[in-house]
Amino acid sequence: MAKMKDYISLSELTIPRELLDKQLTLLDNYLSGNSAQAVWSYQIPELGEGGACSLFGHLQPEPFLLSDYLQQDEDTQNRLAKLQTLVDAVVHFTQVDWFGIYQVRDTQEGKQLLKLAYSGAPSRPLFPVTEQFAATSNNIQTVLNAKARVINNIPDYVASGGEYYTCDPKVQAETCLPLFDDEGACVGIIDAEAFTTDFFSAEVLATLAAACVLIPRLLPQS
Repeated sequence: MAKMKDYISLSELTIPRELLDKQLTLLDNYLSGNSAQAVWSYQIPELGEGGACSLFGHLQPEPFLLSDYLQQDEDTQNRLAKLQTLVDAVVHFTQVDWFGIYQVRDTQEGKQLLKLAYSGAPSRPLFPVTEQFAATSNNIQTVLNAKARVINNIPDYVASGGEYYTCDPKVQAETCLPLFDDEGACVGIIDAEAFTTDFFSAEVLATLAAACVLIPRLLPQS
């Protein structure tokens, strides 16, 4: 995984290093004292025309099964439990309205982002890692560019010509950050959404970045 001293430069995120260090200790302590349950299935929305975005408020009748994409062994069970604990920690310390952890995986449909753990409203489980899909997806733009993407005022961003595909109209700010392996390759992302503008302060961004330092060593290996 990317070391703390490397994460800021790799992601091009503008936060003080000492603040990242502080929030990393905070999350580490939370992980040491808390344990969540691994989540192997979750409800997901119906997809809109062309599959570009979820139909907010319309759920598919059957849950999505992570066991269709991950081996359901003890090691993966433990990793998913730790990832869910880290999700809980981020939500606890930031009060963000939606937070999810995704891993780049090779699937029968090609390379995709797979949602491993999250907190908030149901959302799509897989995103195709393609240039075409990146045109309307902050998640995929973050994977392909391997750079931090922070939008603190979505209405202003759209009004100024920025492309943004709205799924949940309550979302007013969003941050996507890349996850790096030891070689500095992007192996996934985190996605955080807030229902208020200007939510992502330096402290909140440092907490998210701290999670990104910890997550890669917890990602499923099989």
